[in-house]
Amino acid sequence: MISVLMRSHNDIKYIRQTVEMLLAQELEEEMEIISCDDHSTDGTAEYLAALPQLRRIAPPEGKYVPGKTLNHMVNAAKGETIVFNNSDAIPQSRDYLKKLTLPLKDGNVDCVFGNQIPRKEAFYVVRKDYERAFGDGSIAVTWGNFFSLVSSGFRKRDLVAKPFDEKIQYSEDAHWVKHNDAKIFYVSNAVVEHSHNYTLSEVKKRFFNEGVADKQMGKKPMSFLHCFRSIAAETVRDWLYLVKHRRCKEFFYAPVYRYIQKFSYYRGTQQ
Repeated sequence: MISVLMRSHNDIKYIRQTVEMLLAQELEEEMEIISCDDHSTDGTAEYLAALPQLRRIAPPEGKYVPGKTLNHMVNAAKGETIVFNNSDAIPQSRDYLKKLTLPLKDGNVDCVFGNQIPRKEAFYVVRKDYERAFGDGSIAVTWGNFFSLVSSGFRKRDLVAKPFDEKIQYSEDAHWVKHNDAKIFYVSNAVVEHSHNYTLSEVKKRFFNEGVADKQMGKKPMSFLHCFRSIAAETVRDWLYLVKHRRCKEFFYAPVYRYIQKFSYYRGTQQ
């Protein structure tokens, strides 16, 4: 059996499409969808409550901690194969789950993650980042243990034996992969639509916390010089991408976005 674990919080804009595509999956084995909603107030909780096809479980008590919720859901799952699918990550085909989980039948693979394509309304600097991080995988493979829990698969026995760290607030997926020296497989043909047009204040918070998390995992802190080289290099890539796609209205937004993103990450690594 495959257990699809879906966390949600105020995702009414996308969750209907996600659930409809998950329920439409064509599989040769049984599937269950476990929903754990974190006190949504936008109609998400009511939508989920009206679906008898889902198993709904209450979130753990106390402040939301990703690892704690993930472990809670894993322990509730009946399947031997665990798939994490964000409630705003919309599968793009009816054989998405079959493609995503197939490599787990190989004993040399510990976990898998799928391809993410940006939404139609995504900023072009965001589109560029998704194309580099996912796509055919040729770029991200050079980044070390790049992994995304948004669309991913594991064996339940591995997650029970080696649960997610419940002390960290960000990058719990990267921490699990690094801590367990996991063998990753990128499934480029298992595709979900997923992206965020974060505000600049959200970008600042997110990347600061990712820097903090990377330091907790033992990653060498980014130097001030490396930070500004990174800002310059990424801005140039942004500008070339924007010119190629004739989206020059983001030309002045790109350096501001990159400065906030990279400098916030740098500050996080200094904590």
